[in-house]
This record gives sequence, structure tokens and C-alpha cells, in this order.
Amino acid sequence: MFTGLIIELGEVVSLEKKTESARLFIKSSDVIKDAVIGDSIAINGVCLTVVSIDKDIFSFDVSHETLKSTNLGSLRRGDRVNLEPSLRPNSKLGGHFVTGHVEGTGRIKSKTHIGNAIRVEIQAPDNILRYLIEKGSVTVDGISLTVVDVLKDAFNVVIIPHTAKMTTIGFKNIGDTVNLEPDILGKYVAKFLSNSLLMTHGSQSKNQDSGLLSALKKSGFIADNKQ
Repeated sequence: MFTGLIIELGEVVSLEKKTESARLFIKSSDVIKDAVIGDSIAINGVCLTVVSIDKDIFSFDVSHETLKSTNLGSLRRGDRVNLEPSLRPNSKLGGHFVTGHVEGTGRIKSKTHIGNAIRVEIQAPDNILRYLIEKGSVTVDGISLTVVDVLKDAFNVVIIPHTAKMTTIGFKNIGDTVNLEPDILGKYVAKFLSNSLLMTHGSQSKNQDSGLLSALKKSGFIADNKQ
């Protein structure tokens, strides 16, 4: 479990691709200090396990599924990546609960400077957008961010100067991909309400809160299975 608060920008040393997997080597000056083999580290929001440590370089095995569903497979030597170690009992909870299980990738559509901040529009698939709400949380390349608004095929976030300086989102360009993970709490709520709706329809109960269900269906959180 993570919080989406990036500790360090690591540097890709190499990505050694195999038939259906890869070994990723990352150079680190901070996160690696407390790391041991077997630890979970989020790399651009993807939870990976440390398999070796050699001075200031640690390595991770990357599965075929992870290469397919995230942007890790496109990493090259010298690329910078967001690093965050997993939560400890005494960790500060400054972001939101992040699992490190990326749901898919998005693509940066635009970056607009607003004062000293940057408004970033990110194109995203439906399976991500359906769980996003204004002022809710989303993880972009492992960064905990607040959703400004949700559009038909994209969403907006605003990046403050500190985030732009300390993470990949500051130097990524239009067209670049980002790993996306919607708020896990929203997914559980949507699942629970969807199941409740099915049970309600099955029993023909008249006690449902039609206003709430209508709003949730309109926002795409639950599907209307009533024929």
C-alpha cells in the first residue's frame, strides 16, 4: 500500500526485456537507503518487488501483464521515474490510499500554465473515467492528485510547482503516456451499490433511494440493468 506521495525521482539504468517479462534496473540515492530485497516499491505507480540491490542500483522483475498494461515497457536508459516505498506503521498519510495496481494508461492531451500552476488534461479509457469525480483522488504515474473536472474522454488535474519539480508530470509532454489508478475506495462503493441495485430489482423493493441511484447511474458509477 502507498499514498501517492513521491519520495524521489529515480533514473532508469536499463530495461532488459525477455520473452514475456523484463528486469528493470533503477538508480536511486534516497529510497534505496532503507530498501531490502523483497520490499515493495512503486515505480511510476506500479507496485514492484526488489529482487537485487547493488550499491545505488536496485532491480525489479516486471511481468508480461505489467508490461502490457502500464508504461514501464517503454522506459529507456536515462529516463526518470517516480519512486515511493510502501507504507510503514509510522508513515504519514498525506495523499490517499494507493494500491500500486495500475488499471491502465492515459495520454497527456494538453498542459496549460495558470499562474505558477499547470493544468493538465489527460485522455483516459472508460474503465478509469467511470470511477472519477470532481475533487476526488486519482493516481497519475504514482502521484496522488485531485481531479478538477471529468470530461467525456478525459479529466483535468492542476499541478503545483513543487509537484512539477519533484515528479515526472512536470517534464512529460503532450502525447506522453501516464499510468492511472482510480481511487480504490470509489471502486468498492461502486461495486457495493451495483450489487445492491441488482438485489433491489430482483425483489421489486419500493424502498430504494431513487434520487441517489439515478445520480450514480448518470455519473456512470453503476449500470442500470433494469430491462
